[in-house]
Amino acid sequence: MDFSAPVVLENSRVRLRPLELADFEALKAVAFDAELWKYTLTRADDAVSLAAYIRQALEAREQGLRYPFAIIDRETGALAGSTSYYGVAEADQRLSIGYTWVGTRFQRSGLNRACKHLLFSYAFDTLNCERVELETDSRNHKSRTAMARMGATEEGTLRSHRLTQGGIRRDTVIFSVIRPEWPALRTSVFQEFGPRG
Repeated sequence: MDFSAPVVLENSRVRLRPLELADFEALKAVAFDAELWKYTLTRADDAVSLAAYIRQALEAREQGLRYPFAIIDRETGALAGSTSYYGVAEADQRLSIGYTWVGTRFQRSGLNRACKHLLFSYAFDTLNCERVELETDSRNHKSRTAMARMGATEEGTLRSHRLTQGGIRRDTVIFSVIRPEWPALRTSVFQEFGPRG
């Protein structure tokens, strides 16, 4: 994956474009909700932590570790949150989707599913991945349910896997979608977004 390329992905519901420092002001309107960050590795629910979150995401992109996107709701034109590719292992033809959050008012609206449609499509069709992984805190039942509803397979739990907020070690649940599963998911779970996005 070329981390320097300006990747823009769009379907009928959402537009993903590279996250920018200038997104800080618009993201303040949706990020300042403590509940959004309950199970994340870091927080971004005040001005200082949001600025740090954006800065760290952009630095990780420069280092080729993470490709952060801004999520734009096409119905309103509003910046709704952020999501990323990370853990890109080109030799193994796999990557992870994560660091995903959307403002409360955009939840349960289909926006997250629309984002995943674009990210899966680009990963399988353009980046030629064989495997796309997703992970979440084992305590985050909302996220686990959403991943399963999108057709991802729960593979197991990595115990005491990552250090999270407050110095707590979390158990991480791993989900995946593999290339042979994508055509059926494209025409079922993600059918409303069309064959190519």
